[in-house]
Amino acid sequence: MYAIKDLIPREYQNEIFETTKSNSTLVCLPTGTGKTINIILLALERLNKFQDSSVAIVSPTKPLNAQHVKTFNEHTTIPKEEIVLVTGGTKPEKRIGLYNKKIIIATPQTLKEDIINSRLIFKNFSLLAIDEAHRAVGNYSYTFLAEKYSQESNYPLILALTASPGGTKVKIEEIKNNLHIGAVEIRTEENLQQHMQEKQTIWLEVELPEEMKQLQSLIKSAYKEKLNDLKKIGFTKPISLITKKDLLILQQQLRKNLSKKNPSTFYGISLTALLIKIDYASELLETQGLQPLYEFWSKLSQEETKAAKIILNMENIQQAILLTNKLREKDIKHPKLYMLRGIIRKELEKNRNSKFIIFANYRKTIEEIMDFLNKEKEIRAEKLIGQRAGLTQKQQIATIEDFSMSKFNVLIGTSIIEEGLDIQGGADLAIFYDIVPSEIRAIQRKGRVGRTKTGKIIFLITNNTREQGYRWSAHHKEKTMKKTLMIMQKETQTSLTLD
Repeated sequence: MYAIKDLIPREYQNEIFETTKSNSTLVCLPTGTGKTINIILLALERLNKFQDSSVAIVSPTKPLNAQHVKTFNEHTTIPKEEIVLVTGGTKPEKRIGLYNKKIIIATPQTLKEDIINSRLIFKNFSLLAIDEAHRAVGNYSYTFLAEKYSQESNYPLILALTASPGGTKVKIEEIKNNLHIGAVEIRTEENLQQHMQEKQTIWLEVELPEEMKQLQSLIKSAYKEKLNDLKKIGFTKPISLITKKDLLILQQQLRKNLSKKNPSTFYGISLTALLIKIDYASELLETQGLQPLYEFWSKLSQEETKAAKIILNMENIQQAILLTNKLREKDIKHPKLYMLRGIIRKELEKNRNSKFIIFANYRKTIEEIMDFLNKEKEIRAEKLIGQRAGLTQKQQIATIEDFSMSKFNVLIGTSIIEEGLDIQGGADLAIFYDIVPSEIRAIQRKGRVGRTKTGKIIFLITNNTREQGYRWSAHHKEKTMKKTLMIMQKETQTSLTLD
């Protein structure tokens, strides 16, 4: 019989375990409150109940899966040789022999590939545990795996875990349906205050310098000029109320009518593409700075699309491009960079051993932040980016370990840092270089501090820009998410009691 070791589950983890034992369950817990412990509890229960079975645990990245392997080795009596990590880096013929082990921890894409190629069937698997379950939408591999597992397993049971499934009932229902979920368990920060470290949240606004405001005005004037052309295709919404989301929806609607070969449809598609590009240029300037905007103009000049050519022929855009080049030559930086450097300097003066995580949306911005900070003697910054952006999974794991061991004190990254990674020793301060409107990503980011000690979160916002709207959008979505999940939990508890 396998057992848990060197770990005492908390009361709420035991409560959740009682539900998960007999119901496929979506578990929503704040980051840092031990979602992985519920995987361990249920995995041991299933392996002891069905002794000829195996358990599959899937997470989106190899660094996250490597952490699961470590946790199972440290906190269960399952022999280490029975706990295996399976990724695309393992040769297919070797993977076949690993699927008869007790605990298979894998990336979902790898399991999907092996099922399609008949290297894996779920017949003898008694549990499928899905980490970062908010990804189970659209065509993501989680949906495929849950369907196959439900069809093939002799003892089907699914455990799905996330800190943030989404801000709407529709999104949460989609995840539940895709993962064959029957019950919901949620605990909020308010429920678990005694188990969570204090987090101090600070919002700091910066003001664009006058030269950048002039550039902003040129781009916005070009955008407004083209917005008026939407009237030509019968779009009646007031210009001042049109959002990027409106443009994307309109573009999708127009594409559905392409088969009718209406000239206004082709014009509308080109116009919406043009507007989305100009809006993106404005966003880069407001939230990132001159370098990303310069690279956007360069890329646009190489495009052969009609939209790109029209943009580049607009007088306001031509002036904006000239001004972008002029300001770059003067080495004008986004004020966030100076604010960021000042924050880190001040914290290091108080505690020279402080560690920082910086979140940014764009890879080019990460490079600029890293170069800017590393000019300071006391700051040692490194980046953590995805495989497509240039780091192998082995390098990602090594970077996380080096940060945990304080070989450098600033870790800068994109969304790869957001999901699930438990950085040993934690970070003292997380800084949002830019604001995301997604409640899922905002929750994930905030969870990187305050895991084992008091933490601080600083949001940098450019005044009088879309970032202020993004702030409140994520806030309201998070509130709606919690309320929706609490209602679902009550509904499922009532249903299970009646059954």
